[in-house]
Amino acid sequence: MALQSFVEVHPDSHFPIQNLPYGVFRPGPSAEARPGVAIGDYVLDLSVVQSAGLFDGPIVGKSDCFLQPNLNKFLGMGRPAWKEARSTLQKLLSSTEPTLRDNASLREKALVPMNKVEMCLPMVIGDYSDFFSSMHHAKNCGNIFRGPETPIGANWFHLPIAYHGRASSIVISGTDLIRPKGQAPPTGSSPYFGPSRKLDFELEMAAIVGPGNELGKPVDVNEAADHIFGLVIMNDWSARDIQAWEYVPLGPFLGKSFGTTLSPWIVTLDALEPFACDAPKQDPPPLPYLAEKISKNYDISLEVGIKPAGHKNSCIVTRSNLKHLYWTLTQQLAHHTINGCNLRPGDLLGTGTISGPEPESFGCLLELTWNGQKPVSLDGTTRGFLEDGDEVTITGHCKGNGYKVGFGACSGKILPSSP
Repeated sequence: MALQSFVEVHPDSHFPIQNLPYGVFRPGPSAEARPGVAIGDYVLDLSVVQSAGLFDGPIVGKSDCFLQPNLNKFLGMGRPAWKEARSTLQKLLSSTEPTLRDNASLREKALVPMNKVEMCLPMVIGDYSDFFSSMHHAKNCGNIFRGPETPIGANWFHLPIAYHGRASSIVISGTDLIRPKGQAPPTGSSPYFGPSRKLDFELEMAAIVGPGNELGKPVDVNEAADHIFGLVIMNDWSARDIQAWEYVPLGPFLGKSFGTTLSPWIVTLDALEPFACDAPKQDPPPLPYLAEKISKNYDISLEVGIKPAGHKNSCIVTRSNLKHLYWTLTQQLAHHTINGCNLRPGDLLGTGTISGPEPESFGCLLELTWNGQKPVSLDGTTRGFLEDGDEVTITGHCKGNGYKVGFGACSGKILPSSP
């Protein structure tokens, strides 16, 4: 019999007992932030569970990791603690376990309706790096800007390319973003300056780092999964015109650093394991430090909707899948540390835009509209790039047997540039 919860969970919910993603929430406006897991339409308050002594294992049971305002302490405890906590929570929430099910006062205190809570960033993010790991995205961008002769640089097939992003401007889903100002390529004798005219979304996911590594000690690629707690959906908003003018020779800066949106729930690698799939064959074979015994991605269906300003409904503009990534999550982490760089609990590693092989699976408007030349149709209007008032929502889930393992929504609306 499949594992079932005593909490009623709709078949279309992203949060069955097979998932149990972690987040941080406030149950009221003046309440302290605390960790929780999503189950159906509720958040299980882990501070209540811990205070009640229900984490009785040898690791988490002796810790105060769920009495913190963020998940960093729990992230740093590593896979043994994560597995122990998951086992305890699945038991407590199962339909056959009376401890929480039959204790009405504890149940009422521990299970908070999801529509009553305020979600927060689940961890303190010390550093944020963003990769460029989709071959289809790299090829499309190369075709747009350099032509079909050599769309992808020779180095791309030898290493997971990345840049260091800005952690301070990472925000939680539901946060409005102000259209950035900046310089863009000249239309006359001097650069354009003003609000970005080519504002874009980027369909990404991101890995949350668990235990870090010591400075000077790289992580073995075959052990890298033990340093990844789980994944979130990420929208790496991009001002394409600002980016085009500034990126030579040092790469993205102000065209990216004005805002990055995360979904509030971290889905653990344990919950994603049933949906593991083979990663694409890499040619040429990677260097030994990137050669994995088992090279895998996850079959996570992703889609992006845009609700145009003044419209009631959102229109799906792309459908993609994490399985299309050329460089795997574990290769990304191993490469990040090969020079001795030390990662820390809560660090964020973005995948880069996740594009598939078909036009309807391209992961940003730059590709979907071919740099604005072929606008997309949206419920009676069109878009080359995002306009003020547009709202972008990214969702993702894995399809199980009678259930979904999902991430919730990653949403943000564009506000006009400040005067």
